[in-house]
Amino acid sequence: MAGQMGGQPIIILKKGTERTHGEEAKRSNIMAARAVAEAVRTTLGPKGMDKMLTDPAGLIIITNDGATILDEMNIKHPAAKLVAEVAKTQDDEVGDGTTTAAVLTGELLKGAETLMEQGIHPTTIVSGYTLAAHKSKEILDEIAIDSSDEHLRKIAQTALTGKGVEFSKEKLSDLVVTAVKSIVKKDNGKNKVNIKDISIERRVEGSVEDSEIIAGIILDKTKTHQSMPMRIENAKIAILATPIEVRKAETKSEIAIEGLGQTRMFLEQEERQVREAANKVIKSGANVVFCQKGVDDMARYFLAKAGIFVAHRVKKNDLEKLSRATGGKIIASLNEIAPDTLGHAGLVEERMVGNGEMIFITECSNPDTYSILLRGGTEHVVTSLNRAMHDALRVVGVTIEDGKIVAGGGAPETELALRLREYASTLEGREQLAVSKFADALEIIPKTLAENAGLDAIDMLGELRNQHEQGNNNAGLDVYEGKPVDMLENGVIEPLRVKTQAITSATEAASMILRIDDVMASAKDEHPKKKPDLSDMD
Repeated sequence: MAGQMGGQPIIILKKGTERTHGEEAKRSNIMAARAVAEAVRTTLGPKGMDKMLTDPAGLIIITNDGATILDEMNIKHPAAKLVAEVAKTQDDEVGDGTTTAAVLTGELLKGAETLMEQGIHPTTIVSGYTLAAHKSKEILDEIAIDSSDEHLRKIAQTALTGKGVEFSKEKLSDLVVTAVKSIVKKDNGKNKVNIKDISIERRVEGSVEDSEIIAGIILDKTKTHQSMPMRIENAKIAILATPIEVRKAETKSEIAIEGLGQTRMFLEQEERQVREAANKVIKSGANVVFCQKGVDDMARYFLAKAGIFVAHRVKKNDLEKLSRATGGKIIASLNEIAPDTLGHAGLVEERMVGNGEMIFITECSNPDTYSILLRGGTEHVVTSLNRAMHDALRVVGVTIEDGKIVAGGGAPETELALRLREYASTLEGREQLAVSKFADALEIIPKTLAENAGLDAIDMLGELRNQHEQGNNNAGLDVYEGKPVDMLENGVIEPLRVKTQAITSATEAASMILRIDDVMASAKDEHPKKKPDLSDMD
């Protein structure tokens, strides 16, 4: 990029910078974003296909989860990355609908490209899309219905459908609903759900049907010494965020030992420190210890001798769950340990699960504490099941928080398309063309559901439109029967927030890409600055 002044070029950007601008930049961005959307489109719906992704190390991921696919694709193009971020945002906010959000973004850009070829300015298109998105939310609020406890299992089953666990979805949906209900909290009169409060552990061996919910907490850990008891009843639990070992100096230091006697004194001093630390735990009355950091070999021996069950290297997140479940305080210093800081549980035991041991903490002080143990025949099955369960837990949580649901199977999108076309006819100016394109874009969802099920997309779309024009706004596509049916009656339902979030994210991402008319890619610096060497500094 350079300017001219008196015939002399003026360099503005450094050498090697690539610049794309104008129509070329817009086309390039739209093509990249649409390519990403098309890549995940075949995974949509209960009959969607899976993708296999491999990395340079040979690790294989098999999934049809849009967010996972886009995250693992290692996308380089900046506009394409925006579509991947749409799916990630959808996953973070509501857990499900990631593919819907990505596919809708691509279809909105396709419609915008057609309008730009007709001479309509991108700003006008963005304005029309914003109007359509706002109107869509109003229509969705109007057609949404209040949820009940009966709907929660159906919501979970809908989220699990198409994830490869259909034959066990009834059992898994029961696990999901029970677990989510246990962590509902009230905040200013509103329900709040944080699924991080639910502990999920995985174990290869067995089948998906062997998955179970445990009243308590499961840790994928083992006791630290063979002499420790495997089972502790009436457990008094010390939850430590500090190690039980010799404290290491914060700075590098050396000790000069001039004789054998000094070596013995040094080792005896270390042993005294470890013994004192272990004695503090023993005197507190604790008979179970969960430590975030390390426990010295000698400390394990002393604690095992006292009949105390010890597990170390426990994750901070698990410590917080233990604290919440048992009523114990997370202890930052062994000087703080006392009987009133300990948590309580009816039973702590190490059990063999599949091909390894796990620790089960049950009959906790807080009875509303549940953990889910997932089982499967292979690592890929268990990993896929874990992703499916995350989606189901999140959508059930969102439903409890909002209390609103809509029909699935492309029913809301078909109704929105019908109503937005009516809305477009009331507008003046070129925005009405953008609103009409927005309506067309929404129909990509029922159309893709039909295509992925091997049905005639045009016929199915025509039948769906006919049903909605007759006033059946819950009519969606039953991909198994190959015809439109009432999705509410069939139990195919989704949280309202899945649809509103997908429309909001897709509209914002499409609008951002349409506003870009200049892309400047900096070249790598041939002579990067070296970090200063500070090793010789005092």
